Amino acid sequence: MGNIEGLRSHSGHLGALAAWGGYTAGWAVLLRRRGRPLPVSPEPWDVLLTAAATFRLSRLIGKATVTRPLRAPFTEVDGAGAPGELNETPSEEPGRQTIGELLSCPFCLSVWIVTTFTGAKGIWPRATRTVTGGLTALAVADALQFAHSALVQQTEE
Repeated sequence: MGNIEGLRSHSGHLGALAAWGGYTAGWAVLLRRRGRPLPVSPEPWDVLLTAAATFRLSRLIGKATVTRPLRAPFTEVDGAGAPGELNETPSEEPGRQTIGELLSCPFCLSVWIVTTFTGAKGIWPRATRTVTGGLTALAVADALQFAHSALVQQTEE
């Protein structure tokens, strides 16, 4: 009985894994149909841009107050988080819980976002670099905002 209950409790996660596998396969098929070869190895600069952009976009989708309407059907607000962010708990309603976990977890979103950037870079390299560059600039700007706030707070003490 325990195995059946364990499987049932993870069915949403199994569905999410299957969806991600299908999504990844879709990018692979699209790349192949377009005749785009994969690079032998990623360029270090692209890895850094993709990492910073993935970090920033996953926080924007998963935590930002302005994107709360995207998460609202699947999560409940617990309270304020970091500046401009909310902490949320996924809905316990079956069918919404896994989506709520995905949408409110920057770490979970990162897997989907990096897959998107990786696939998109193979098809639209210039546009993808523009987007990842913009999101990286936003991540750096956020870091500068936090550094500025810390410096101001330090000088006021």
